[in-house]
Amino acid sequence: MIETAFLALGLVLIVEGLAYALAPSLVETLLAALRELPEPARRTLGLLAIVSGLAFVWLANVLAG
Repeated sequence: MIETAFLALGLVLIVEGLAYALAPSLVETLLAALRELPEPARRTLGLLAIVSGLAFVWLANVLAG
């Protein structure tokens, strides 16, 4: 179980690192756009990201059998 948690954390860090390494100006543009969104919209985006992540974890678990 802890191996899976470390794997997930590592994959998240790789994806985040790729975004900053390959397109740092795009990240700054995205952060500026997020600052302009009202707080409820940012909260909704965060909740949608959580739900999507849970769906992917569930799907991976189902496919792993």
